[in-house]
Amino acid sequence: MKDFSELLEIISEKYNKLLDKNLVGIYVHGSIAFGCFNWDKSDIDFIVVINEPIPQQTKLQLLQVLKDLGEQAPRRGFEMSIVLEKYCKAFVYPTPCELHFQSCWNEWYLKKQLSLYDDDRTDEGLAADFTVIKSVGIVICGVQIENVFGVVPHEAYLDSICKDVVGSSTKEDIAFDPVYIILNSCRVYAYIKDGLVLSKEQGGKWGLANLPEKYHNLISAMLNNYVKGSAFSNDETQQIQFVDYMLELIFKTTK
Repeated sequence: MKDFSELLEIISEKYNKLLDKNLVGIYVHGSIAFGCFNWDKSDIDFIVVINEPIPQQTKLQLLQVLKDLGEQAPRRGFEMSIVLEKYCKAFVYPTPCELHFQSCWNEWYLKKQLSLYDDDRTDEGLAADFTVIKSVGIVICGVQIENVFGVVPHEAYLDSICKDVVGSSTKEDIAFDPVYIILNSCRVYAYIKDGLVLSKEQGGKWGLANLPEKYHNLISAMLNNYVKGSAFSNDETQQIQFVDYMLELIFKTTK
């Protein structure tokens, strides 16, 4: 299909039928909202806001919609969270979450682990998602953003993005996905230093303009791979050194 807008229209239609008056709206964040979506590199990120909690059967039906669209979706698939409206308007950190799904989770997860989300689950990452929605988000259906999402405190957003960096910066993580980790560290530091909410692509460009020249070839290689799919020399030692440098910058600045 290679058309994320058509996929989102299908999701909107089916979710409206399943949730009916309980649906407040569907809001896109991530690379689509930033205008740098790459079919081969990006996933389709969206948040579903509802009025009241939903039963397990409805959760399974909502997940099945995404599973049925899997073959038409980009390689990285979907990332979706369902949140109650009251936590969007009066922000709570970490944010209670009714359901979270990523396409990398398999059918076993959908059928066997859904019970994990019947407890009082919270998601620190929603602080970052809400911030992006308030900055550049797209309304797929429902109430306008300014009438749904309240203020996300600076401290909550900062804690969210810093924990994301730490949680994905082991040697194994870097070896598995150096492009994401390097560009992500650039955008996190861009927020800390200049207060900018950026995409990974924008973060890489910011890094080229603001970080030491000795790292420019590495950042450029990651950026070109993310944007154009260009191959790069996989120097894990250099990648680890850069990530260590960025972590030191990030946490030295936030102390």
